[in-house]
Amino acid sequence: MAYRATEHTKAKKAGTRNRILKESRLLVAEGGFQTVAVAEVAKRSDIATGTIYRHFPSKGELVAEVFRHATEHELEAVTKASQQSGNCQDRLIYAIETFAERALQSPRLAYALIAEPVDQLVEKERLSYRLAYAEAFEDVVNEGISVGEFVVQNATVTAASLVGMLSEALVGPLAPQMVTYEEQVGQREALSEEEKLTLIREIKSLALRAVAGRV
Repeated sequence: MAYRATEHTKAKKAGTRNRILKESRLLVAEGGFQTVAVAEVAKRSDIATGTIYRHFPSKGELVAEVFRHATEHELEAVTKASQQSGNCQDRLIYAIETFAERALQSPRLAYALIAEPVDQLVEKERLSYRLAYAEAFEDVVNEGISVGEFVVQNATVTAASLVGMLSEALVGPLAPQMVTYEEQVGQREALSEEEKLTLIREIKSLALRAVAGRV
């Protein structure tokens, strides 16, 4: 008779997998993907190292899943913001503001998701989610064009450019958070709260100019 996993066994397995992902994500938030070592994840998850490989065949696949898990959460927040009530300009700006604010609130995690050098598996996921962010922006831009809020333009190009602009505008301010105190000597310090607000305001203004909205 073939073995059939019970509901309890399935739930336990799912719980272990979720714990592995949670502890891995916390490591990324503390110091980037470079800090995700299988042994450390196992220790934090209170499981044997071999258990991790029963859920994830390799470290690369574990890290890629952590990236998907973390980015999906961020994408959901931005997409939800883009679908709020209001005119297209306000929705686009709210989505961009959400992206920027969440990044600056969790700088180490944001830098890891946006710009940290990663292996091919994670880079593939990064490209996929950049396209997903662009699709969320593209929907709003297209709607804005149809109702006359934005000038006629190639919404696909505009949306992709907005994602690129966001990433490039934030990567510098986020980068200081990814190094130790000793490495920060002689480097730019992290932004103050006032500087963060100024940066977000400038990013929103640039986004409005990109779609030819009111500045």
